[in-house]
Amino acid sequence: MPTSRHRGTGHRKNRVSRTSRSSKTRTTAQHAQFAHKKIKRLVRKKFTWKKLISYGVIFCILLFSFITIYAAWISRDLPDPNKLGNRQVAESTKIYDKTGEHLLYEIFSEKKRTIVELEDIPSYAVNAAIAVEDSKFYEHKGVRFTSIIRAAISNFLHLDSGRGGASTLTQQLVKNAIVGTEKSINRKIKEAILSLQLERKYTKQEILKLYFNEIPYGSTNYGIESASQAYFGKSSHDINLPEAATLAGMVQAPTFYLNNIDEMQERRDFVISRMYSEGYITADQKTKAQAEPLELKERLTGIDAPHFVLHVKELLTEQFGEKVVETGGLKVMTTLDFDLHTAAEKSITTFLDKASDLYNIGNAALTAIDPSNGQVLVMIGSKDFFDEETDGQVNVAMRSRQPGSSFKPFVYTAGFEKEYTPDTILYDVVTNFDSRTEDSYTPHNYDQKERGPITVRKALQGSLNIPAVKMLYLVGVDDMVSFAGRFGYTTLQDRDRFGLSMVLGGAEVKLLEHTNAYATLANEGVYHEPTFILSVEDKDGEELFEWDEKKHRAIDKEHTYTISNILSDDNARSYMFGSGSNLTLPGRQVAAKTGTTNDYRDGWTLGYTPQLAAGVWAGNNDNTPMNGAGGSIAAAPIWNGFMQKALAGKPVESFPEAPENKSKKPVLRGTDSGKITLLVDKISGKLATSSTPEEFIEERTYLQPHSILHYVKKDNPNGSEPKNPEDDAQYNEWENAVQTWIDKLVESGEKVVLDLPPTEKDDVHDEKLAPKINFTFPSNNAVFDSRNIIAKIQASAPRGIAKVKYFIDDEQVYTTNSYPFELTYYARELENKKHKLTARAYDDKGNVGYSNEINFTLDAPPPPSEITWSSPKNGASFYASSFPLTIGFNVFQPSKINDITAISTKDGTQKTIFTTSEPEEQKHFKWSESEKGDYILSFITSDKTQSQTITESITVTIK
Repeated sequence: MPTSRHRGTGHRKNRVSRTSRSSKTRTTAQHAQFAHKKIKRLVRKKFTWKKLISYGVIFCILLFSFITIYAAWISRDLPDPNKLGNRQVAESTKIYDKTGEHLLYEIFSEKKRTIVELEDIPSYAVNAAIAVEDSKFYEHKGVRFTSIIRAAISNFLHLDSGRGGASTLTQQLVKNAIVGTEKSINRKIKEAILSLQLERKYTKQEILKLYFNEIPYGSTNYGIESASQAYFGKSSHDINLPEAATLAGMVQAPTFYLNNIDEMQERRDFVISRMYSEGYITADQKTKAQAEPLELKERLTGIDAPHFVLHVKELLTEQFGEKVVETGGLKVMTTLDFDLHTAAEKSITTFLDKASDLYNIGNAALTAIDPSNGQVLVMIGSKDFFDEETDGQVNVAMRSRQPGSSFKPFVYTAGFEKEYTPDTILYDVVTNFDSRTEDSYTPHNYDQKERGPITVRKALQGSLNIPAVKMLYLVGVDDMVSFAGRFGYTTLQDRDRFGLSMVLGGAEVKLLEHTNAYATLANEGVYHEPTFILSVEDKDGEELFEWDEKKHRAIDKEHTYTISNILSDDNARSYMFGSGSNLTLPGRQVAAKTGTTNDYRDGWTLGYTPQLAAGVWAGNNDNTPMNGAGGSIAAAPIWNGFMQKALAGKPVESFPEAPENKSKKPVLRGTDSGKITLLVDKISGKLATSSTPEEFIEERTYLQPHSILHYVKKDNPNGSEPKNPEDDAQYNEWENAVQTWIDKLVESGEKVVLDLPPTEKDDVHDEKLAPKINFTFPSNNAVFDSRNIIAKIQASAPRGIAKVKYFIDDEQVYTTNSYPFELTYYARELENKKHKLTARAYDDKGNVGYSNEINFTLDAPPPPSEITWSSPKNGASFYASSFPLTIGFNVFQPSKINDITAISTKDGTQKTIFTTSEPEEQKHFKWSESEKGDYILSFITSDKTQSQTITESITVTIK
């Protein structure tokens, strides 16, 4: 819980203290000089041990007198130990929502306590308390100074001695019943003095009776009898060993353990282990007791938002102590927005009522946070707090669960901080990330597919696992843990536990902290410590606490612009999840991500707009899997329903534009598919420009032929390329996986250029080098009465003329590579009408010059009908196994031909192999033949007058 805002005085005191120390330093130097002279005088006066002892005795007398006087002074206001049993409870504490108008819960002032005799309390209840809290109870006189020293050393060294705290049972009794829990030196001194007085006045048995009848056990339960009735529905005389251990364990922090049942069970089992260690129970009793399930019977009444309220109560007891919270008449203003809480409850119940049986989803939790200040507006830990069958009292919002892919955005954001980009290409191919051990790590995508090169944007929005693991490697696991720490994750501190699986949800997180991390992204990288309490007043209206926000910058805002741009890009995830899913909000820009753990045990959806962040977990408290329901099915509908209700009527806000990708490396500037199609100059291999001749422009599709480790040093992606990329421990495995995938791609017949795309422009072709060309014959508007078209040109170029192409009506009809580059063309198919003649001259680099236009008219007799062979070619040879063979031919003016017959001649013997009476411009037929030898193939045609013509023949050989 945040500390008080009143800190100014403390700072001034610190400044005064530094000044005082400075003056004391000068005074000490003077005293040292004076003392040195005194010692010399003493030595000269023959100082004796007798005098030293005398001084020591005097000092001890003075010290004893001081301690006695101080003890008397500090004891002047101590309560009478005889009146412990008459303690009066003051007023109830009231907890409100943020408006102060809705009372969420009242901690009733009327205490519940029933006095019992010590002999009516089971011995194992007494032994449990002694074992865990004060194993030397029967030996000390109220205070154990050795325990105080041991506890101080353990706290300083962060050790867990397993022997309880520094306070004896007597001190705990005094603290809870008399002096309170204020954290001050005076209180500790009072506690120690009164404990010593109690030990002198009462026997150990009487102190135990007072302890078990006075100690608070949470809520309004004082004493073991009231706690036994409340939590187990039975008298303390009838509780069993596990129940006694539960009560002994919860005394340390009743509110915390009542709110955290899992922690309470661990504490109970620890108490049982201590009882065994101290010899109070046997090993068999220990095993059986620890195997018993923990079940509490108490039910709260008159409470709204129970998980939120009980967490607030826990924070209050940490700050002010159980006694003040239970009896102090506090007025507590919280951050809860009751309208949003109601909307969240409705969204959860509406969905689970429909989907619970279908998908085996028993529970859901939801948290919502204001990104601008970290105020927790909603925290629902379960569908129904009072549903014992689904462990409704467990606050899943504060439990550690695996987040699945919902953790991926933070790994990629850490990558952006290291200058990777949303356009960075990561190969999505099955890769072994640890081939050095038998337990190799080879993750797969949830659909078991590979997608080859893909951008970070699409990899994240498609929730692909393999690229995510690669990004975590590029970031570094240790750096990632530090990065997550900046966002408030408290469950990731044990660095040795985590490996590359961390990015796939292998590290557990709490829903509240996870949502607040997303809220930090929404708040442009400024982290706010999540807060639940706005103010606390005592019964007299005096302010005890007022919220003072605690924040720090977790990451530069430009990186949050980038990740928000990706997470709000519905198009980028449509290839996997379709468009307009539950991760979108009508008319609003919203960034969102789902997560699903193995076997569908956890489903997550987290997302935010600039003014609200919300997270949803769905699953079963007992960790049983759902029926194929991941985050998009189990959690997203709840999240979507809540967000729409929560933002209704709120202004529409958008995220700032993502910064421009200024990286120069192609691997950091890829395309969605990892492939890029460009217009390239054939000669230079560079990007085509306006000076590049059209016929030299080629469309090429490039494919990055290596993993990213081939092009970048992982900790400095924009730096120089690695000279020896194989020095990276992961390089060979990544590279082998990429090459295997590329080999499959090539085998499939896909045409790609295995190289990085060019970035430079064509510098071979230049208008200054373009040839000049003009027609010298024919003249404009000439008339040709023959189909033999002749043309002459005059051409020159700085690099000389390499070839000339001729075009009639913009269609190329002739090319010549030799001087004088004249046109001789038989216009068989050209119609008798007006036509346009042009020419283009080229040098050896493809620079082109364009001629003037010549108009001419063709007025010539039509050419005769003709059949030409298209396949096979003359002189071709084939194996007999190739038959039947496809024969192809072209027919000029088929309308003038009556029929066509194809014949084969071998050794003077003719065979008809094909005939048709419906000639077409192009025709194919099958020739079936198996006998080896040389064959002459020809056509016989007949026209409308029945006159026959034998076409030009070709020869083929069958082997």
